[in-house]
Amino acid sequence: MIEADSNHYQIVRDSLAGERAVDEHTFASLTILTERLERLKKLDKTFSNVTLSPAVKKLKGQKNAVAVG
Repeated sequence: MIEADSNHYQIVRDSLAGERAVDEHTFASLTILTERLERLKKLDKTFSNVTLSPAVKKLKGQKNAVAVG
């Protein structure tokens, strides 16, 4: 389980760094990590102020632009 979690994180991190292409794997990993963050927020108020970084939010916006374009 930890290896799979690290893989999603690594895919998004490498895409942000330009070390890999931004593709469907990037967006799938981003969706999984976003869903996990939302679950954490629901489980414990400690995480309520945790947000995605501006770079990740921008990356999420690219998915919408690609889907429309």
